Amino acid sequence: MDIFPALISVLGDPVLLGWVLLAAVVGMVVGAIPGFTASAAIAILLPLTFYMEPLPALAFLYVIGKSGRYGGSIAAILFNTPGTAASAATQIDGYPLARQGKASKAMKVATVSSVIGDFIGEILLIAGVTWIAAIALRLGPPELFAVYFAAFIVIGSVIGKSITRGLASAALGVLVAMVGLDPISSTERFTFGSFDLTNGIGLVPLMIGIFVLGEVFAQIEARSGATKMMESDDPARSTLSWAEYRPCLPHVARSSFIGAFIGMLPGLGSAIAAFVAYGEGKRRAANPEEWGHGALEGVAAPEAANNAVSGPSMAPLLTLGIPGSTIGAILIGVFLIHGIQIGPTMFLTSRDLVFALFACGLIGIAMYGLIGYFGAAFVGRFITRIPTRVLYPVIFLTSFVAAYTSRGNLFDVYVMVAAGFAGWAMRKLDFNPAAFVISFVLAGGAEETFRQALLLSDNGPMIFVTRPVALLFLLIGIAALFVRVRSLNRVARAHALRDA
Repeated sequence: MDIFPALISVLGDPVLLGWVLLAAVVGMVVGAIPGFTASAAIAILLPLTFYMEPLPALAFLYVIGKSGRYGGSIAAILFNTPGTAASAATQIDGYPLARQGKASKAMKVATVSSVIGDFIGEILLIAGVTWIAAIALRLGPPELFAVYFAAFIVIGSVIGKSITRGLASAALGVLVAMVGLDPISSTERFTFGSFDLTNGIGLVPLMIGIFVLGEVFAQIEARSGATKMMESDDPARSTLSWAEYRPCLPHVARSSFIGAFIGMLPGLGSAIAAFVAYGEGKRRAANPEEWGHGALEGVAAPEAANNAVSGPSMAPLLTLGIPGSTIGAILIGVFLIHGIQIGPTMFLTSRDLVFALFACGLIGIAMYGLIGYFGAAFVGRFITRIPTRVLYPVIFLTSFVAAYTSRGNLFDVYVMVAAGFAGWAMRKLDFNPAAFVISFVLAGGAEETFRQALLLSDNGPMIFVTRPVALLFLLIGIAALFVRVRSLNRVARAHALRDA
């Protein structure tokens, strides 16, 4: 297998290992900061990768995404404030354990479960990605556009609480992506006479604004007092024995596969995987009455699913150019910056790079696992010593520097500020920033394949109906929307009956 030579190559490169180690630490710390996500950290660090070689740049951001997902559990357990949306499920049992003086035990369970889930997800990615790429190579423009269409529907309808607002967020992302020159006729679109807009909206300032500034504005608005850390001083309550962890293993194994499956579906993400795994774990648990009051299994299940999403979410990105998560959408920018064309042909032109990235992912999992198992409490104490009045102004100023250095253009700073207010408004109005950004990234490829399909057709849009594979993906998108509508209606009826 290609992964073994890649592992040997990466282990023999001390500089690359240094970037992976730094990413493991940075991701864990960022994930543990309440209200600051790994996506925001990756967006703000993206300009740094302009000056790096392709593999270290990709590995650095990829491992930050992995360790950041895990780091969110530290905030959830210690501070009762989930560092990421996915770690909200961990908070349900993690914080009660901390109140019982078992914070270190809960964090060890979270660490081991995260590592196992992440390893399973990464191995499934390595085993299946070339097979998916081989199938993708046989797809023509009609089939690829149908895949994009299904992705838009799934992303817009599934992410967030409201289907209407989710689809509106996705549509807005497509609309913003159309700003600039038409790729075929070179006519101006939505530029309003501005020369700066003829090149379109930059991905880097847009993402920094949406994910970083938008989050900073939201945190400033909702700022509260000092965060209190829960931690045990009793060593007997801090150790984790095999007898205590053994009942967690069936939940970890099941949740890892749940997370891996959900990770392969564009737009669903780790938050949905974590709550699905928690619900399924509680349903199958021998002690369901303890869940929600400090069950170790209630920490293990969502953490395994949360981190198992990481690897498989790269499959649609690498094989079809469709990001399965916001982190994947940001990584597209790194590939494009370094002139690497993503898609199924990538496994013909850049195969060694892809498997070296997978090897860095495996090594990064081991690194954040070791650091987290022995040092998560130290990270928690470090976070409590950073005043928010210092942290968020530093992030705010760093965002301006990052936006400007991406292309050396002051207009990008204006774009970032506008996107920051837009991201803040989206959060307040329950629109979805993730759906907006992913759709923005997908729009270019969708438009290209749509036009190519029409050029191949004598019957216009009917080509999408007459090609069986294209029709299948169109129906998948419509079916996903129908299932989501039924699910929300069922929940609404249940609430109505409960309130009656």
